[in-house]
Amino acid sequence: MRTEFTPDQLKDPGTARANEILRACVHCGFCTATCPTYQVLGDELDSPRGRIYLIKDMLENERVPDEKTVKHVDRCLSCLACMTTCPSGVHYMHLVDHARAYIDKNYKRRWDDRALRWILARIIPYPTRFRLALFAAGLARPFARLMPDKRLRAMIGMAPRRLPTPSLNDSPQTHAAKGQRVEGQKIKRVALMTGCAQKALNTDINDATIRLLTRLGVEVVIPKGEGCCGSLTHHMGKEDLAHGSAANNIRAWTREMDGEGLDAIVINTSGCGTTVKDYGHMFRNDPLAADAARVSAIAKDITEVLADLAIEAKAPEPLRVGYHSACSLQHGQKIRETPKDLLTRAGFEVATPSDPHLCCGSAGTYNLMQPEISAKLKDRKVRTLEAIRPDVISAGNIGCMMQIGSGIGVPVVHTVELLDWATGGPKPPSLSKT
Repeated sequence: MRTEFTPDQLKDPGTARANEILRACVHCGFCTATCPTYQVLGDELDSPRGRIYLIKDMLENERVPDEKTVKHVDRCLSCLACMTTCPSGVHYMHLVDHARAYIDKNYKRRWDDRALRWILARIIPYPTRFRLALFAAGLARPFARLMPDKRLRAMIGMAPRRLPTPSLNDSPQTHAAKGQRVEGQKIKRVALMTGCAQKALNTDINDATIRLLTRLGVEVVIPKGEGCCGSLTHHMGKEDLAHGSAANNIRAWTREMDGEGLDAIVINTSGCGTTVKDYGHMFRNDPLAADAARVSAIAKDITEVLADLAIEAKAPEPLRVGYHSACSLQHGQKIRETPKDLLTRAGFEVATPSDPHLCCGSAGTYNLMQPEISAKLKDRKVRTLEAIRPDVISAGNIGCMMQIGSGIGVPVVHTVELLDWATGGPKPPSLSKT
């Protein structure tokens, strides 16, 4: 694609990166075949190619974003299926993130939209605040139909009927390695990112991760100072908030790296993992650039870490597992087969639904900001999962688990919960209820 940015415009690092990405696009349209919003809406402007044209025009002309451009950029899930499909290697993620930051700085949204985004950005990344908000949403559930805004109804509908008790395992501490180890073998030491929303919604995931890793001879540290990865505010275009959260993590993790050392930073929420692995790019022009790159280099999804360990597992029950591949895992981190291989080796029967590349519609806060489109994608995903007749659904991202779980009558668990169970841990609580 031909671009016409001026030399002065290209002095801005974000614009210069956007220019590189735009020039790589050859208008082939392969991305439209795998774009969930284009599949649902059928509008060229709701495809990556269409959004690229809108973003190019907005950035080149340095114009105030118009309502049409904002609407179509807002409708993007950032599922990154287009990046998996693109034969030209267009890094759409960096482009749309820059566009969102530009919009946030230059476009005045309606008061109610501004208010909702302000609330989400200042509640969800903070577990205590989020728990209080979920409790309040539970109280408001009987009155949900009276809410005039569909987004508010979606927020109330997301709240679980029972909030788990906060886990003591998530507090800053070190969980010692257990199990048998070869004499003289170095004990792996990893930091576990405990997350933000996940700590409020589902404490079983981190508990299972810690049990499994320590059982396999890995020391797990929960560093003081770590918190939200910044992805939620990052995808809203709120760069200052996102970078503030990310910087706290970078400092917390590099203290451990420079202290007793880390073999990996383990992340069991794939949406967070995609962002943390991109810290090097996010901070490329920041004083924290070197440390950010170090962090990104050792950030690993939990399944990547488990694949390198000697796991002796046996499925306690013959279950058919429907595996849902989170977009942030398969498209954002290019991890597709590893989780399924781990489950298969553990003795579970693994089944994959049709169109596994399409998003379930969760996408961070997308199901709250775009509830109608999200609901259509959820229904589509649930139908494909139900068609394979699973006993349980396995996924690697809390957002997907909540989204799918709200529309299906089959238990939904994190992949690590099944692997923990197969190596001597307790039966996942979600399965015990069935």
